[in-house]
Amino acid sequence: MGAVPSTPRRTNSRPQDTVEYLIGTFVGEESFPISSDFWQKLIELPLSLQWSTDSVQQACELLATNNYKTRHLAKILIHMAWCLQECITNSGASSLTYEKAINAVYVSSVFLKHLIENAKSDRIEELCLSLNDTESASKEFMGDQNVEDFVMHSVLSFIGSVNVSDEKYLLHVELLNFMLIAMSTQLLSGPSPRPKDFNPFVDAAMAQDSALVIVVMRKLLLNFISRPNLPLNSSYPIFYDANQSGVFQRVSSVAANFVLMPFNYLVSSTSQGSESPLADCSLNVLLILIHYRKCIVSNESLASGDNVSLDSLLKENATFYDNPYCKALENASDVEFDRVDSDGNGHNGPFVRLPFALLFDTLGMCLPDEGSVLLLYSLLQGNSDFLEYVLVRTDLDTLLMPILEALYNASTRTSNQIYMLLIILLILSQDSSFNASIHKLILPTVPWYRERLLHQTSLGSLVVIILIRTVQFNLSKLWDVYLHTTCLATLANMAPHVHRLSSYASQRLVSLFDMLSRKYNRSAELKNIKVDNAKTDYTEINFPADDSPTEMHIYTDFLRLVLEILNATLSYALPRNPEFIYAIMHRQEVFQPFKNHPRFNELLENIYTVLDFFNSRIDAQRMDGDCSVEKVLQVIINNCRSWRGEGLKMFTQLRFTYEQESHPEEFFIPYVWQLVLSTCGFNFNAGVINLFPANLPSEKEEDEDTTVDDKQPDGEAQKLAIYIDP
Repeated sequence: MGAVPSTPRRTNSRPQDTVEYLIGTFVGEESFPISSDFWQKLIELPLSLQWSTDSVQQACELLATNNYKTRHLAKILIHMAWCLQECITNSGASSLTYEKAINAVYVSSVFLKHLIENAKSDRIEELCLSLNDTESASKEFMGDQNVEDFVMHSVLSFIGSVNVSDEKYLLHVELLNFMLIAMSTQLLSGPSPRPKDFNPFVDAAMAQDSALVIVVMRKLLLNFISRPNLPLNSSYPIFYDANQSGVFQRVSSVAANFVLMPFNYLVSSTSQGSESPLADCSLNVLLILIHYRKCIVSNESLASGDNVSLDSLLKENATFYDNPYCKALENASDVEFDRVDSDGNGHNGPFVRLPFALLFDTLGMCLPDEGSVLLLYSLLQGNSDFLEYVLVRTDLDTLLMPILEALYNASTRTSNQIYMLLIILLILSQDSSFNASIHKLILPTVPWYRERLLHQTSLGSLVVIILIRTVQFNLSKLWDVYLHTTCLATLANMAPHVHRLSSYASQRLVSLFDMLSRKYNRSAELKNIKVDNAKTDYTEINFPADDSPTEMHIYTDFLRLVLEILNATLSYALPRNPEFIYAIMHRQEVFQPFKNHPRFNELLENIYTVLDFFNSRIDAQRMDGDCSVEKVLQVIINNCRSWRGEGLKMFTQLRFTYEQESHPEEFFIPYVWQLVLSTCGFNFNAGVINLFPANLPSEKEEDEDTTVDDKQPDGEAQKLAIYIDP
């Protein structure tokens, strides 16, 4: 037998015995050199054969025990990388070459996931990502090479450079699934990145050459845009019989549920996004890569004595390595235009160049998916070119309608998703041209809005209606001050630019003040300072001092912000909004109790200046006794033309901007992984997840009537995501 250990040969024995022997040898105590032909036999396993769940579980446990000695996980990962390199260099590679690569990915992923899930130390020493010193190096892999770097370079090179085709589709999907498995070490760490966190594969991805990073990011985004369907005529044995389980297909609840993903997509059409698993996997990997942060160790941070002060010191002084994938996304440009810097100099690379038009349309189509919402947020928040492109589009309803529909159905969404949608609207509302253009786009109908028939309503009016509805939902269900402020900040940005606001939107805007005033009164009643419309002399009201309860302060701030929204509309857009004037006149009594409030009196002076002007005109037209709505509205329209704003106090125009919190990674890294685990098709042992509370069922298992409160996995996480700076 010579220096190379003997390996099983194909004989007349049952294929089942061959599988048992090969896997048994792989997980056993005997170490096979990386140059042994055993590895070729292993990755040529016929995956159309059955193998029991118990057998796979036992095999995983045996490898965990013996891998310290054999280093077989590192060796099969290296062989997987070699298979991928062969596929890259040989464009005419046979189908057998791709099948071997798929098999190597399958086997590697099954055992890698088990070792990560069952790690007994922070450094996951069971992985043993190196060869023994006694192992003889080969020309393809030198003994001092870093296994994870070598593997991730091969995986990313294949993803970035090999085009998707029917023959290669499954390998692309399984490599993306392998990346999810390899990067799942993040789940074992806490929500705040620390220098001691052990994420070898994702760190290896971050260390790749910038040219490779750009190619990979472009391919992931193009996969998301093109959304290639799973080929139904695949030649892989895994697809031959939908009723027959493959070698690792039977272990869905134990170690390798991810292996089932392409198969499940083929036989089930009920999964959301099932038409293109490649697009879904690409989005998951992309989100993990762009939001990853690697904490840097500093000597000053390690000088503290106790663990509590050390943790707080690390957070306060935390610095992070640059994330090349995040930078690539932020610098992505449109293929239709050449990049030009501030000095007018053109640049043709190295940048990710994408068809922004197709990306815009795809995002609009996929926004019901929470991952697509996060991608849109990441682009708008980080990429100024894409934000500018979106703002000049004339069909903004492509993006806004699915956003508004999702907010309309807020009770079926997670609070984090609601929050991201509102932040997107806030980012867009920072641009005055956006605020003006959405009022020029008329919607023939809004079929999903059930409370009222909305015909020929402007997109801007619909935005106002939905934002106010979200405020009402927040007050009744979530009571999240940050969410509430985001809604009002967006309305404040829009207020000076409203144009022909619909009657219903105008009514809702005034009703918003009325609703908040009633909340204020109920809170005041608890302190015996209720404002009573009927019995109190308004000049003698004692309003709460600055040391009143927190709830009173909150409602006071909200009421003032709504009054500033009304004031901005009257000051800058009154002639264009007769329906808004009518709504204020129709409900003018709601402002009276607050006329002498020290926080509101200046703002209410402007409102009463407008009311006095139009009330006098209405009174002058009542001689004939006709006070119909149409008549009053016509008088308002006629006098809007002569309005010159005399007597109004001009206040500084409000402008709210969005800025990320100082530690956004504490929100985004757990949030991304929650999304990934809810869509990727495999389960992770909840008992070992430290990244976020994992004791709640996945969204797929929840009842349709579950409220947003029940779905929120981490109530404080969303509050760490942003702050709004006026």
